[in-house]
Amino acid sequence: MKNKSIEMQASIRLVNDRLNFIGTVDENDPISIDYIAPLGDNLGYTSLELLLLSLGSCIGTAVLTFLRKMNKSITKCEIHTKGIRKEEHPTGFKNIFVEIELVSDNVTKDDMDKVIYLTEDKYCPVYSMIKGNTNIEISYILNK
Repeated sequence: MKNKSIEMQASIRLVNDRLNFIGTVDENDPISIDYIAPLGDNLGYTSLELLLLSLGSCIGTAVLTFLRKMNKSITKCEIHTKGIRKEEHPTGFKNIFVEIELVSDNVTKDDMDKVIYLTEDKYCPVYSMIKGNTNIEISYILNK
């Protein structure tokens, strides 16, 4: 069994005569990847949608890991990402807004500021890969 922290392999396979692919990574469930009309049939996630999900889950993983190491209790965590695309090609994101909604009885604003700094600075590989090319703003809502 290979070490996923060092090497990952993904495969996509075209499944129609447009742009619908089925993607897999190792033994995980397959996902449908497609493009919007008129080029695709909107039968799955677009590549940029997957990027937003990847960034949100990477940030969430880092934030929750740090908070749990600080013995903080988390009742609810939701992460919402919004990407604003460039108008010229390539039409990737020029801005991404990330909002973390956290419910906890013992997480403070200082705790959140600290773990977000660590996340941005060195512990979220997806953030690290896109920073400098895309403006990323992380905010949070902290409820008791």
